[in-house]
Amino acid sequence: MSGSFDRVRVLIVEDNPHMSKILRVTLQGFGVRIIEECRDAETAIDSLSAFNPDMAVVDYMLGEMNGLELTRYIRSNESSPNKYLPVLMCTGYTDRSRVIEAINAGVNEFLAKPVRPVDLYQRLIAMIERPRRFVRVPDYFGPDRRRRQDPRFHGPWKRARDEHKVEARDTDDGEESDAA
Repeated sequence: MSGSFDRVRVLIVEDNPHMSKILRVTLQGFGVRIIEECRDAETAIDSLSAFNPDMAVVDYMLGEMNGLELTRYIRSNESSPNKYLPVLMCTGYTDRSRVIEAINAGVNEFLAKPVRPVDLYQRLIAMIERPRRFVRVPDYFGPDRRRRQDPRFHGPWKRARDEHKVEARDTDDGEESDAA
């Protein structure tokens, strides 16, 4: 990494105090000096404005409001102070459906518990040095969910389930053109 973490402000949202301490100590080992911890999503929402974090490490299960709902709040609520806040979901709930659910909620990175310091470090580096651009579509706002861009692809459709029909419409000069 080309810099250090000494100025990075990290918000840890973890209901388990032991896991929160592991995350805090690991982050401090990377050089993070400004860390705030919250035990639930409601407290984290209050901290977003007051603490103004550069990134958040969020657990999936938090109580009344879970980590997905917190991420959706960050991404789409009018009161959210930073809709672009990098969110790392750190959880023991790692079945495929939950990972997809987290990605669709707008998390930037996903990390399975138990946490290895090297994995946490790699996710932090990815969020800082290789951020994904944000996209807004009718049902989603957040980091682009595609990990790679296919250099062979040259059309408007990215997925197999996308519509493949292209309407023909008249142009001003009387010729037909393809419209996406």
